[in-house]
Amino acid sequence: MTENQVSILLVEDDYLDIMNVERELKKLNINLPLHVARNGREALNMLKGEGGATKIIPKPSVVLLDINMPKMNGIEFLEAVRKDPEFRDLNVFIMTTSNEESDRLAAQNLNATGYIVKPLSFDKFGGENSTIDSFSLMLDLLKIK
Repeated sequence: MTENQVSILLVEDDYLDIMNVERELKKLNINLPLHVARNGREALNMLKGEGGATKIIPKPSVVLLDINMPKMNGIEFLEAVRKDPEFRDLNVFIMTTSNEESDRLAAQNLNATGYIVKPLSFDKFGGENSTIDSFSLMLDLLKIK
């Protein structure tokens, strides 16, 4: 991978949701490297090259992060990333089925870049402005540099 290669880190424990993200990206002709971690701990290991994981170089341009996962959930992952000087500037989009205000507030307090409510369908946005805005911002961040 070249130094300015754009990539995505998907942190998701549900196989069907992983397939859905891959399908939606393909529909949009977004053919970028997609790194998949099944929980926050695995994602941190991939970012840092620890625990036997190969380090993602360069850092991913976008992280799509589920909230509800085993071992380390999305909020715990986001807390760890924001505390680490090497990764605090990562563009992290929360991707969840939860429409709970407490989840949105926690994500906002941890400077999540955006909040996308699943099921993920990039061509069906219906009235939720934050989802539309988050999706548009994510696409802008994925433009090859």
